[in-house]
Amino acid sequence: MKKRILVIHGPNINMTGQREVGVYGKETFESINSDIRSWANQLGLELVEIFQSNSEGAIIDKLQEHRSDVDGIVANMGAYTHYSIAIRDAIASVTIPCIEIHLSNVHSREEFRHKSVIAPVCAGVICGFGKYSYLLAMEGLSHIM
Repeated sequence: MKKRILVIHGPNINMTGQREVGVYGKETFESINSDIRSWANQLGLELVEIFQSNSEGAIIDKLQEHRSDVDGIVANMGAYTHYSIAIRDAIASVTIPCIEIHLSNVHSREEFRHKSVIAPVCAGVICGFGKYSYLLAMEGLSHIM
């Protein structure tokens, strides 16, 4: 039976390739999602859904919706990473391995980006590899689920 994963993109990730290309790269949101689908297939993972929202509540709803039908989560929570206790609590409550990812190296950026409130409830954190942060997280999940 294939392991099932959920990929969540947080705020502004839908603008990737258009905003701050010096930080986030030229890859478009659509091309990143295409590569996620292809890599999931190569890893033998079932990609249940790729979800993007700029709304904290919608992200929490999505985490709760899939709490019993996925084996792992790849989550790029964007700016919510640094202050959303509500998303942190939602990740903790679903008890599914979650990998926090970021396209950019948050530790080489503004100081406020250095602290993640969700990292303590995630199985791991990958940052700074652009779209490959998603692919590396999927690879990691395939070994721990």
